[in-house]
Amino acid sequence: IKERLDFSCALFDEQGGLVANAPHIPVHLGSMQDAVRHQVKLLHGDLHEGDVLMTNHPCAGGTHLPDITIITPVFAAGVPVFFVASRGHHADIGGITPGSMPPHSKNLLEEGMNCESFRLVSKGDWQEQGVKELLMSPSLQAGCSGARNIADNLSDLRAQVAANQKGISLVQELISEFGLDVVQAYMKHIQSNAEVAVRELLKAVAMEKGEVVGGKRKGDASVGARQATLVAEDFMDDGTPIRLKVLVDGTDGTAHFDFTGTGPQVLGNCNAPKAVTYSAIIYCMRCMVARDIPLNQGCLKPCTVVIPEGTILAPGPDAAVVGGNVLTSQRVVDVILKAFGACAASQGCMNNVTFGDESFGYYETIAG
Repeated sequence: IKERLDFSCALFDEQGGLVANAPHIPVHLGSMQDAVRHQVKLLHGDLHEGDVLMTNHPCAGGTHLPDITIITPVFAAGVPVFFVASRGHHADIGGITPGSMPPHSKNLLEEGMNCESFRLVSKGDWQEQGVKELLMSPSLQAGCSGARNIADNLSDLRAQVAANQKGISLVQELISEFGLDVVQAYMKHIQSNAEVAVRELLKAVAMEKGEVVGGKRKGDASVGARQATLVAEDFMDDGTPIRLKVLVDGTDGTAHFDFTGTGPQVLGNCNAPKAVTYSAIIYCMRCMVARDIPLNQGCLKPCTVVIPEGTILAPGPDAAVVGGNVLTSQRVVDVILKAFGACAASQGCMNNVTFGDESFGYYETIAG
């Protein structure tokens, strides 16, 4: 993780909404809040001081299994008042190939250890035996291996826990100086600032590309609500379509993203969990905003999203997804930016290489 820099750290409010983040991996940042919110909902009332949670399952806000998220709640007066989380891509978590990025996986079990929710630290006690058992659990599946270098996994997990603790210490310094109410208020202000910036962007898009409701001609300066309908599509290498219609309302600066018409879940690993598409949307909104704002939950507040179940962008819980995070995510970004006419498409892939044997796994994104 240290060499590759494939990690992200972020701060979340008491409901799990993203407040601020280090500028690392965009696909992490839009989806980590789904992971935090899933834990808040799943463990509501059952979180304790000293708990640290681990998760990587696509149904729990995960992207692909090597991206393990560590979440630490921070308490005041006995209740969580904010969360700090870090997500890092582990070099190997088991599965059918070293590196845990199998090019031909057909179900989630082939891609390595998966975990919806595990207390990595329970009331201050490090659960080493439990996490070792989880990391070795893929070996119970025929043709699969457990994690090939557990010592590295444990070191990286400890580093993630420590990173969270550093973030907590910094925020607690702010709370000590200004008070919890003030810090929480400014968390909301940061999110509100991002929301206003995105609404201004969407109003400008409606003005430029839309028409006045009631049949006025495009570009007419007459008073009225302007709406724009933006459409785009692109295709995966196997021909699976990714289709998008965006309805932009200039009255209040909102956008409705509808991926109806996107192709079905595939018997391969280019399926992308819903969290990946939300990451793509929040990333694109942030890129198109002219103002310098942090990427946070406010960017998505003016947006509603429809992703039909059973499609390549909303696969079932057992679907293979390891390629969806690194390939399909790029194609979704291309489609969103194409709809807005923001820029030309990329090549739509991260270009990954992986190799190893029974004792280690290596994975790298070449980019370029």
